[in-house]
Amino acid sequence: MAYRLRPAKPFTAEFRSVAESQLSHAIRLLEEQPDGPHEAVHDARKRFKRLRALYRLVQPDAKEFRRRENDRIREMAKTLSAVRDATALVETVNYLAEHAGSPEEMAALAVASKALTERRDRIASEEHDLPAKMAAAAKTCREAIAALQDLDLDDNPHRTAKRLAKAWKKQRLKAHGALAACEAHADAEAYHELRKCGQTYWMHLSLAGGIWPSAMLAKQREAKELVDLLGHEHDLSVLTGLVNENPELFGDGDTLALILGAIIARQQTLRHEALEKAREVFADGADAESGFVALLWEKAATASRRKQKAGAYKANGKADKETALRG
Repeated sequence: MAYRLRPAKPFTAEFRSVAESQLSHAIRLLEEQPDGPHEAVHDARKRFKRLRALYRLVQPDAKEFRRRENDRIREMAKTLSAVRDATALVETVNYLAEHAGSPEEMAALAVASKALTERRDRIASEEHDLPAKMAAAAKTCREAIAALQDLDLDDNPHRTAKRLAKAWKKQRLKAHGALAACEAHADAEAYHELRKCGQTYWMHLSLAGGIWPSAMLAKQREAKELVDLLGHEHDLSVLTGLVNENPELFGDGDTLALILGAIIARQQTLRHEALEKAREVFADGADAESGFVALLWEKAATASRRKQKAGAYKANGKADKETALRG
């Protein structure tokens, strides 16, 4: 099933279907590992992020459910992070090399890439319990599927629209706060928070895409551009932390200085571009956009229900007429 909630369907059933689809896909990845265990973990973690974004949408009317299931998914994802995080650092250095400013910088980044590749391989070789962790994660996914039956929501279109508006507004205000923090000071945590808000927004746009496909898709593309910029920025912050904690991994002082210089230069560019894009993505006010989403959702859901009732009435009338003629 697509990662989308259809307004024409009862919301609770749609929510369960989308969540179960993501969880079932994660189980298949973890158990079948079509492209190897590490790629399976990477793809499963993407599903977990989608689930956590989905669960945010029911928080106004299902706080305990959202808290419990969000914790379940978050803690499960943490158990699968070691090798993937190490692989991400290798990818980050290779990304930096694409933007190297000199042959000397390129050579220094080659040293870093080799060191981080060896580190990743060492971590992977020491992670003997990965199969057990993947099996445990699959079991947790099945428990999360069973827990979906605990969700009990009012499927009335107006009630559903209000629920979505509350969740949308809360997330929008959170994004505005993160953007303001980034503009006030160059703090890595603030940019990380803005990235998480961008990811959630991108996923929510996908989930609600049916209310106005063309407009929501355009917004989704802009949000994805922001997420990609901030993803690279966050990876560079993580890399900076590792370089500072383990400078011995990266060669002599000159090599270390070139690596740090490349990180700082690229990170400054990314932050500038990300702030410009974030101002565009989050330009609309929280009240305005959440109200817009609620209005379109209720309109789409109500119109669909009227159409279904009219079809049922027409079918019943036809059946009554055929019965009368036979009689």
